[in-house]
This record gives sequence, C-alpha cells and structure tokens, in this order.
Amino acid sequence: MAASWCIEKRGSIRNDSFRDNDNIPETGCLSIIVLGASGDLAKKKTFPALFNLYRQGFLQSNEVHIFGYARTKISDDDLRSRIRGYLSQGKENEGEVLEFLQLIKYVSGSYDSGEGFTLLDKAISEHEFSKNSTEGSSRRLFYFALPPSVYPSVCRMIKSYCMNKSDLGGWTRIVVEKPFGKDLASSEQLSSQIGELFDEPQIYRIDHYLGKELVQNLLVLRFANRFFLPLWNRDNIDNIQIVFREDFGTEGRGGYFDEYGIIRDIIQNHLLQVLCLVAMEKPVSQKPEHIRDEKVKVLQSMLPIEDEEVVLGQYEGYKDDPTVPNNSNTPTFATMVLRIHNERWEGVPFIMKAGKALNSRKAEIRVQFKDVPGDIFRCQKQGRNEFVIRLQPSEAMYMKLTVKKPGLEMSTVQSELDLSYGQRYQGVVIPEAYERLILDTIRGDQQHFVRRDELKAAWEIFTPLLHRIDNGEVKPIPYKPGSRGPAEADELLQNAGYVQTHGYIWIPPTL
Repeated sequence: MAASWCIEKRGSIRNDSFRDNDNIPETGCLSIIVLGASGDLAKKKTFPALFNLYRQGFLQSNEVHIFGYARTKISDDDLRSRIRGYLSQGKENEGEVLEFLQLIKYVSGSYDSGEGFTLLDKAISEHEFSKNSTEGSSRRLFYFALPPSVYPSVCRMIKSYCMNKSDLGGWTRIVVEKPFGKDLASSEQLSSQIGELFDEPQIYRIDHYLGKELVQNLLVLRFANRFFLPLWNRDNIDNIQIVFREDFGTEGRGGYFDEYGIIRDIIQNHLLQVLCLVAMEKPVSQKPEHIRDEKVKVLQSMLPIEDEEVVLGQYEGYKDDPTVPNNSNTPTFATMVLRIHNERWEGVPFIMKAGKALNSRKAEIRVQFKDVPGDIFRCQKQGRNEFVIRLQPSEAMYMKLTVKKPGLEMSTVQSELDLSYGQRYQGVVIPEAYERLILDTIRGDQQHFVRRDELKAAWEIFTPLLHRIDNGEVKPIPYKPGSRGPAEADELLQNAGYVQTHGYIWIPPTL
C-alpha cells in the first residue's frame, strides 16, 4: 500500500512546496508500500491506521495514492472490498471511506522474483511522475506486513528493483514487524541479512506498544514532574509489576502461537520495552538516539534470569487445537522476576507477567512503594502505596493511598488519586498505536522503534531461558481458563516482596 504527500524536512506535514536550495527539491512524493496487503495485519491494523490519518488530514486526497502488494491474484476492487469492513463505519464518514478506497491500487507478485517488484516499481514511478516529483527526490517507505521468513528475499528485491533512484533529498526506508527472530542467533542472522542491504537509519523495527498513549507518557511522567524524581529508586520502591492479561485463548492462532509462546510473543518485546522506559536514566535530550542509548544501558545491566524466579503455565484445553502438537511444551502464561544491577535499581524486583485465557483483560504497570516506617495508624495490612498506569483498556493512571475514612472515628481506608482519560479528556480520541508509529516513520523519528543493539541485548536476556523451555527442561503448569493462572505465580510474587491489597478494587469513574 502506498500513500503520497509532501513533508517538510523538519518533520511537520505540509501541502506547499519547500526547498533547502534551488538544486535539491524537498517535497518529492512519499510512497508507503505495504507488502502483504491482503493479509490480516494489513487489513486489521495498517489500512485502518492510514484511513484514520486520512480522516485527520495527514493524508490529502489530491496527494495520496495507495499501493498494496501481495501474492494473491486479486483486482483493485477486490482489495477495496476486503478492506472496507475494517474501516470505521457510520453515516458521518461513509463518504470519507469511499474516497479513501478509491486511492487504492493493487499489484500482484511473488516475494522472491524480480518480475513483480519491477511492476511495483513501474506503478510507483508512474505515480511519482504524475505528481511532477523530480527523480531522486521521492520518498519510499516499505511496510512489511509479512512473516519474518521472507524478510531477506523481500529486502533483496527492494534493493534491486524498487529503491529511490538517487539521493536528491529522497530516501528509502523499511518497516519490519515482530517477531525479530526466535532467539539471539536467529535474530542476529536476520539483522545481518537486512543490514547488508540497508543502513540502520533506514530500518524501523516496529513494536506497537511503543505507540500506545500511556507508554509514550512515561518519560513525561518521570522527568517532567518534580515529586517523582526523588521517589523513583530502590530507597522508596519495593517492586514493580508489568502485566499483560487476556481473557481469551489462541482462538484459531494456535499453530502460530505454539511456534513462539507467550515469552517471545509478549514479554521479550512489548513488556521489556515498557520496562526500559520505566527504569532508564534521564536522557540528555529528547533526541531518539539519546533515549535509545539509555534503554540499551538498562538491558545491559540485567542479571541472568534464575529458573526459581520463573513460573510457566499452559491453560487446559490449549492442546485441543488441532494445529497444536499433543506434546507441546509452549507456555501460554509466564511470570518471572528480572533484576537490574545498577545503583538505582539494585534489589528491586521487576515482575513481568503475561498470560492468555485468564480472568480479565488488561495491561498495566504497577509501582509498589515500601511500607511507611513507624506506622502510627497501624494501616499497613490494608495495602501499600501504589502508582498504577493502566495501558489498556480504560486508559488511566492513579495513585493508591491511605486516607481517613469519613466519619467520627479515626479509621483509615485505601482510596486513590485518579486521572482517567475517558473522564478528564472528554471528546479526545486517543490515536491507535499504528497511526502514531506510521507517522513517525514518515517524519524519520526513530525514538519509538527498536535499534539493532537494543534488540540484541533483549535476546541475550531471554535466549538461555527460551532454549531450556524448547528443550523441555522447564515445564509449564496447567491452569484453568478464566483463572488467575497457576497458584505458584502468586507465590512467586509474594516471595519477590509484592503485597496484595485486600478489600480495594479500582473502579473507573463514570461521567
């Protein structure tokens, strides 16, 4: 899929032309080509994200054309019909949907031969020519909505047939989806194959969690608020949980999921990226490389994961899926403790928890503070102070604290200071992660994308454990769907120092 419009060098989208000088045009057309356009990822995430950018005015109809590329032999109208059901519907935007669909052109071809990519290059070049884009000033961004197994061949085809023809202000970039390999060796091999063809600034490794609104808020919360600065360390924080829970199982994706498991699918990438933002030191600026430098330092400070600080689970009925082997050792649930060996976090357990077929659906960060010394109110049994950042659903952040219970008696109760986005920011639509990240790729901002050394450091942490699981040395514990997971996971939390609050439930406020 491809979209074309003009962008100022500083990164803001604009419609008029702009030049650094008379020789280098700054407003060559930008084409976004989504490879795998007929697949689920493109239909459910990429096309809707581009449609929302179109609705918000970031894509202009007189400047945009959309190209999809895949092996499936279908027509332009066939692809439009497949996409339409995934775009936001309603009488108020029916016209916009129709306008957007008319921007779509489809090219069919294989991923390992030059014929299809020659046709794709011809279609893009014809569009660039129609927009009077000077050869060499065009911008081409290739979005890989594809399995990683075809990344190397697709990269070779792009390099051979579809690159921007010169460097007169233009560029070629690629966006690759996870999983980036299955362990350190396969990840490094994939990185080397891509790295031989493209430079690091051309490669955008997307992790959609980095595009979530409250994940992007983490650095602002930590470094723009004075009262967090002295508290955010081992002297005040007892433990930190980063949790991902789903209340459904693999639902038809058993074959894919069994190849990776919950650690590769969720923890090694999404939750670990969140951990880096929670734990990193203040960067010297907001520049992407300064931020990514600090994230890498966190990963390099990680201690090896100990088997006794890992609990794996597999929900009952998982192997009933005909695409899952009867002897599968793949975990659908994992709780583990990560430890950072540095001055700020020495001794503070970072508890990572992810699972499918559990009793609720949510993703959150839970920072639990230490007990109040000299507790004169004897209220510690009610629970500790906690700062909770709820990533999804019902985006919110709230501080659990102890207050006096209203009335004549001097008794205490747990309550909260609450910032719920649905109530505080009424009428504000929180953008989807893919919208934000696609816009970042166009602007050339790599802050919210994974750098190669960051990816390597992440795999170094998890590969030893993953190999032990793959070899059957670590076994998942069965648990019932709709439960909290294995009871051993709660015991691990308790052993790590987490104190569960009893009698308190956070309820999102209503308008």
